Amino acid sequence: MSTTTAYGVDGMTCGHCVASVTEEIGLIAGAENVTVELVKGGTSQVTVTSADTLDRALVAAAVEEAGYQLVAAA
Repeated sequence: MSTTTAYGVDGMTCGHCVASVTEEIGLIAGAENVTVELVKGGTSQVTVTSADTLDRALVAAAVEEAGYQLVAAA
């Protein structure tokens, strides 16, 4: 059974940003699908479907590798 988790990401402004974040998160073991709802100049929503719940630290590291910031959990 898959798990879907939404994350907020700040700093994305264009399609290239979306592609970078999608690629980096997609490299995490267990990640199956990554979708991004871009909000220019705001907090974009990144939804990740994975085999099991991903370690938030791994997701944060992937987002930072792409050059952006994971928003603190609400």
